[in-house]
Amino acid sequence: MTTFVLVPGMWLGAWAWHDVATRLAGAGHDPRPVTLAGVAERAAEATPQTDLDTHVADVVALVEGADPRDVVLVGHSYGGMVVSVAAGLLAGRLRRVVYVDSGPLPEGTSQFDTNSPEQRERILAEIGDGFLAPVPPFLPDPDDPSLAGLDADALALLRERATPHPFASARGPVHYHPGFSSVPSALITCMFPAAQVHEMIAARHPYFALLTDADVLELPTGHWPMLSRPADLATLLTSL
Repeated sequence: MTTFVLVPGMWLGAWAWHDVATRLAGAGHDPRPVTLAGVAERAAEATPQTDLDTHVADVVALVEGADPRDVVLVGHSYGGMVVSVAAGLLAGRLRRVVYVDSGPLPEGTSQFDTNSPEQRERILAEIGDGFLAPVPPFLPDPDDPSLAGLDADALALLRERATPHPFASARGPVHYHPGFSSVPSALITCMFPAAQVHEMIAARHPYFALLTDADVLELPTGHWPMLSRPADLATLLTSL
């Protein structure tokens, strides 16, 4: 039995992993979906100081408190930042860290840094004097590849349950602990074909430069595979 610690991306809580967790449990595993501080049912905990370190502490506390023996950390999107830092602190307890349409960004890089200058300007204008990143509209848009595979019900669920995200966590740079390099890793890529990912790894693209020894599995869909292809995502996780 494997314990899967499932860390969502921005705006999402543990609820987003429901269908994946159900299938993992049905296969005899122990899924532990995480709601990070300041999001979903923990939205009231959000402060301007809720940052990447806060979220790393959430994950470390869960793993250390439960003391599971065979642990896989799974990080989706922004959650990849969280599991990257946590993996270095938990190296002796982990079997693997899995990135779901995410990856370990270079040392000193933040999630916010991955946006273009124009996108950064727009995001900062949306947040203004606040400290929460607003939820995307999650409206049907055939021209948005990130929404591929999401039906009307899934989009409605995102609009209903997604909550603003503490912006300090997206602006905090990632700093790796020495144990990180000893933890085996895998990437489940959704929006990039696996062949393109291998090319990007070879070219040292910042999204994937630290995944030179990772297993790369392809799950063609948009950026929200726990909602668009949950059964297939669970199957890939158990195959690793």
